[in-house]
Amino acid sequence: MYAVHYFEKKNLLLNQLLNQVPAQGSQIKIKGRKANILAVNEVAPNKYHVFVELEVVKKQAVVSALDKKKRR
Repeated sequence: MYAVHYFEKKNLLLNQLLNQVPAQGSQIKIKGRKANILAVNEVAPNKYHVFVELEVVKKQAVVSALDKKKRR
């Protein structure tokens, strides 16, 4: 078992105990968001730091013209 710590920049996202360490360049899901693995560093024999880049969430714009109409 390996202790895997997932980081985005300097923010800790998730800690997991895994049987296999994820490979660099693969895609995973963390907290429902897609992420690409940038680097994997071995800190101790059973401890790994995995640096990821999360996919940007695009927010949909609210149609303001419909909101301004007066309804009768």
